[in-house]
Amino acid sequence: MLVPALVWAIAAGEAAVAFALFVVAGLSDAVDGFLAKRFGMSTKFGAFLDPLADKALIISVFVGLGIAGAIPLWLVVLVVSRDILIIGAVTLALLVGKPVKIRPLNVSKLNTVAQIVFASLVLGSLAFDFNAGPLQTVLMFVVATLTLVSVGFYTREWIRHMNTPEHEFG
Repeated sequence: MLVPALVWAIAAGEAAVAFALFVVAGLSDAVDGFLAKRFGMSTKFGAFLDPLADKALIISVFVGLGIAGAIPLWLVVLVVSRDILIIGAVTLALLVGKPVKIRPLNVSKLNTVAQIVFASLVLGSLAFDFNAGPLQTVLMFVVATLTLVSVGFYTREWIRHMNTPEHEFG
């Protein structure tokens, strides 16, 4: 629910507000996940909605930061394209009658963590007016590398799934 306000804050140059909203969104997501697991309040709808909300937040922040010139556009294209490719592969599998069960891979989880740390660093450097310099560059290349590795792993899993004979599928 904070995504529109966060995008507005980035676009308006309100870096401190954007950073605060990003932190609040991250903390609320962590608390929500903890409470759902701790008290057995997980639902199928929540399990579907949570990663979707996470992706909306990360993609919106990357697009906003890219448009604002705070991160290179090639990185934005890479991060967004990965998710488009995954959605496209899942949709294609469904259309040809071989629906694939989506499960996050470990490299994907690591990629998400790297994206969050990178976005936090960029937003924090803008909000508190400090130069993250080499650390930002290193994290940017870590995000790019993990994004590409993640695409490779998901592609391998998808090809494996699509080549599974019908009698083994299910």
